Amino acid sequence: MRDILPDLRARCADGVPFALATVVAVHGSAPRDPGAVMAVDAAGTVLGSVSGGCVEGDLYEVAREMLAGSGPRLVLYGISDDEAFGVGLTCGGTIEVLVRGYASEGERTELAALLDLIAADRPVAEATVLSGAAETGARLVVRPADAGPTTGTLGNEGLDAAVTDDARGLLAQGLTGIQRYGAHGQRRMQEVAVFVRTYAPPPRMLVFGAIDHAAATARIGSFLGYRVTVCDARPAFATRERFPTADEVVRAWPHTYLESTEVDARTVICVLTHDPKFDVPLLVAALRTPAAYIGVMGSRRTHHDRLARLRAAGVDEAHLERLASPVGLDIGARTPEETAVSIAAEIIQHRWGGTGRPLGDLTGAIHRDR
Repeated sequence: MRDILPDLRARCADGVPFALATVVAVHGSAPRDPGAVMAVDAAGTVLGSVSGGCVEGDLYEVAREMLAGSGPRLVLYGISDDEAFGVGLTCGGTIEVLVRGYASEGERTELAALLDLIAADRPVAEATVLSGAAETGARLVVRPADAGPTTGTLGNEGLDAAVTDDARGLLAQGLTGIQRYGAHGQRRMQEVAVFVRTYAPPPRMLVFGAIDHAAATARIGSFLGYRVTVCDARPAFATRERFPTADEVVRAWPHTYLESTEVDARTVICVLTHDPKFDVPLLVAALRTPAAYIGVMGSRRTHHDRLARLRAAGVDEAHLERLASPVGLDIGARTPEETAVSIAAEIIQHRWGGTGRPLGDLTGAIHRDR
């Protein structure tokens, strides 16, 4: 949703009707995860993608039907039938896509309220009935208990209460998926399928050391959807002009800043200072956090020296094993930009459990089981 968020908000504001197709389930190998969206507006303009091109042509026609007044519809796409020129996924998986229109002003106004929360980085979840003993397309917008009221309804108080509770749990974990209930929210029943799409604030990337490699890393971090902070104690280097794509540039001692800022299990930390007076106290602080990734730049000699300094500072072996050092995957990187790609590749590998090996050397599904 975030990749086409400005376009959707503009169409809501301008009163332009559109239809939205959302991937709600993926089985086997497929190009996009649940939550991927494609929009088609009244002028026929296509925004976003749900499959990288496999089924967009057919979804375009379904979306046009929604704009003509058809109700929400759940569409299933599986393996394509090449002989019959059928529409499907050449990668062999299946996806379920919910398509619904936003033709009326009221529908767009309701969606605009959700889009405004997402744009403001407010945590929010949207629950939508897919099938079963409730109206397909019924929506419930859920915020954390202390952040605002729930809006909309799925049909009855029992179902709303159960879905609200589960949506808040999924939101806290940053998870998206289908939940199943009885008609009135009963647990362990299968009468109603509800897709819960969560929108947590973007994960953070903390880049320490205002060098050329940091500028390239900040750019690719923004491209990957991170909220990027660059931190350096040197005023001449930590400037907005040097890091125009970063969300914030902080002038502070790295370890002092890290100890005072929020770090969660989605945060990635890139230590590019390779200066003992900066990186040893910084890494001691970083290893106390739940950060998903802690990458540290430097040669192998610098790495071994750094490990000795960290051991002398009281860091045990289990914590030292968390360090990705020297930082990045071996792709032969030379320039700051290539090094940033190497770092980004390692971050992605850590996140999804990839091998880091060429796909051509492997067998089995390319897109791992969700």
